[in-house]
Amino acid sequence: MAVNDPIGDMITRIRNAQMRNKSKVNMPGSRLRERVLEVLKSEGYIRGYTSTAHTNGRFELEIELKYFDGAPVIREIERVSKPGRRVYTSVKALPRINNGLGISILSTPKGVMADHAARDANVGGEIICTVF
Repeated sequence: MAVNDPIGDMITRIRNAQMRNKSKVNMPGSRLRERVLEVLKSEGYIRGYTSTAHTNGRFELEIELKYFDGAPVIREIERVSKPGRRVYTSVKALPRINNGLGISILSTPKGVMADHAARDANVGGEIICTVF
């Protein structure tokens, strides 16, 4: 089945797996999904992820979710820019998520990065999602 919004699908799978207290979740792979997962891993929201290649050139991602005292580390994860309505921002207009406690993940000309890294690199871009 074709998915129109692969990032939205990934976010929903993570949210659903955390509601059921699953330790891992599988999904089809893509380079953009891997870049977003790399940001989540570097910011400490997930334990890690692994990529499994299949014979036909496709690959699958397995995400290890992170919990602290029985509660998921990711309290909220929300898609901002959707296929029907893209949301772009300049570096000066980057929003602060929960007064700086959360992050925005951006797709910039310099790659996919968290909002604080985009401020340091002085680049804006498309806001993919927000995490708290």
